Amino acid sequence: MSDDRLIQAVRQDDDAQYEAGLRPRTLDDYIGQDKVRENLAVSIAAARQRGEALDHVLLYGPPGLGKTTLALVIANELGVSVRGTAGPVLEKPGDLAAILTNLQDREVLFIDEIHRMAPQIEEILYPAMEDYELDIVIGQGPGARSVKVPLQKFTLVGATTRTGLLTSPLRSRFGIVHRLDFYAEADMLEIVHRSARILNVPIDHEAAGEIARRCRGTPRIANRLLRRVRDYAQVRADGHATGDVARKALVLLDVDEHGFDEVDRRLLRAIIEKFGGGPVGLNTLAAAISEEKDAIEDIYEPFLMQIGFLDRTPRGRVATPRAFAYFGLPAPGKDQKLWE
Repeated sequence: MSDDRLIQAVRQDDDAQYEAGLRPRTLDDYIGQDKVRENLAVSIAAARQRGEALDHVLLYGPPGLGKTTLALVIANELGVSVRGTAGPVLEKPGDLAAILTNLQDREVLFIDEIHRMAPQIEEILYPAMEDYELDIVIGQGPGARSVKVPLQKFTLVGATTRTGLLTSPLRSRFGIVHRLDFYAEADMLEIVHRSARILNVPIDHEAAGEIARRCRGTPRIANRLLRRVRDYAQVRADGHATGDVARKALVLLDVDEHGFDEVDRRLLRAIIEKFGGGPVGLNTLAAAISEEKDAIEDIYEPFLMQIGFLDRTPRGRVATPRAFAYFGLPAPGKDQKLWE
């Protein structure tokens, strides 16, 4: 996967300095995901009224949709601090044990990419999540004994892009489970205007609409495109992002009306031209376009499937009639290959 791909939903190096300022801090400021927000508002209010820790929360969905932001909002709404880490960072059981023993009452522990935790580390979480205890083995051999260390009651917020990779014992211990979906265009338009105000970007409604249509329903991509449109307006216009300026900037960035870039077009063209529209297996497709299969599954496919350009069948990936029409090609018959 190319690290400089502008519209990929994974975080890039230049995102960190901007994301902190653009993240909403309360559920009222959090735009979109209405059902998730409503459910969390009820759960958080109930936990605060009882003076208890919120039940453990699992957030899953494609990258860039606000899982980390929502974890920070949950902590802020609970009036507690949050400690963050990531599954790949926790290399030894002692790493997680040190974090758990230092948590304060009702504090939030956020673990990003929780599906990538090692099995021996995951097992430490089981008693911690259920009984707020930490099982530590002291000594070795016949003299080894297990000691239970009590923990403060805390809330674990786990985020993952691949919920299918979570083990059943871990998944069943989350009392609150929510999926974050791609945002509607109206919500994205509101997010673009909000980010533009925070970044002091002069932008009109037409320009914001162009970004909202081409950001693949993903706030992280919208904010990234907004910053690039701002740069274009500053260098090649009068600094004001109009609709015409935004369109020229996005053409220069090779982002079309659907939010596709060169990688998306290459993937669809490979299925259509090399494999007659499909079906084609994931490994074969990955080799054909020189991309990692995990990148295809996690980043490219979800959006292409969401808007109806790609289907995933038991036999492999299939380009839909919309994909053929996008390239101005006739769709093959039901049992006919394109090039037959």
